Amino acid sequence: MSGIDTSVNFLSDTPAGKDADSFSPTLKRYHRVIWTKPLPSGQVFELQERPRAYLAYEAQDRTFFLASDAITTPLGGKAARIIEQIPEGQRPPHLGYTIGSSILFPGDRIGTKMTINGARGTHPRIADRFDLTLECIRRHYRSEGSPLGEVLDRYRDFFELFVDFDGYVEFWLLHDLLDAAGEIRFFHHFDDFRGAAVPKTVEDYLDYANASNDFIVARNGRIEDYVARLV
Repeated sequence: MSGIDTSVNFLSDTPAGKDADSFSPTLKRYHRVIWTKPLPSGQVFELQERPRAYLAYEAQDRTFFLASDAITTPLGGKAARIIEQIPEGQRPPHLGYTIGSSILFPGDRIGTKMTINGARGTHPRIADRFDLTLECIRRHYRSEGSPLGEVLDRYRDFFELFVDFDGYVEFWLLHDLLDAAGEIRFFHHFDDFRGAAVPKTVEDYLDYANASNDFIVARNGRIEDYVARLV
């Protein structure tokens, strides 16, 4: 676990014009080191590099091919009209791309259908927001419908590795996105997926951006604590 620095911005070692999720060697190393640990079953989630794959986990009956995904976003393109109304000096800072704002999802396509990364980035009721994605995952474990229900169900064997929602949250250190009752701390008002996911007012955008930043900082701190206990 030595050498893990949660302040590292993975864009710093990503070639210009490339995606850190695919091309940052530091991000890949951090993923492999931090998330290689026991699953609820006791079996170790041993992450390995494979040709033509980002990372892979080989279980007894199948191999899971995994891809990195940025789980927080400033919604720059999607909320551009709103952001332009905020004076530059009053805009919440963009905290960069750190390990606290990253996770692994299955990266292999099933047939020609979208991966989780692709579906959550393009669905208008999700708009790449991780708070909404995590609510969909919570509902998946409860066999409840959600905008991502179909894609999550396609990868049900991946989610079964963590047994239940609590196991998923515990493994990926996502506790700071839950309240004391175990419900999602949404980044701004949640209307049960009835409306568009992108904030429509300056106030809503500021609430969203500040809450998203708070989550990144908290999760980085939680990852630091986790790493420190294992050194």
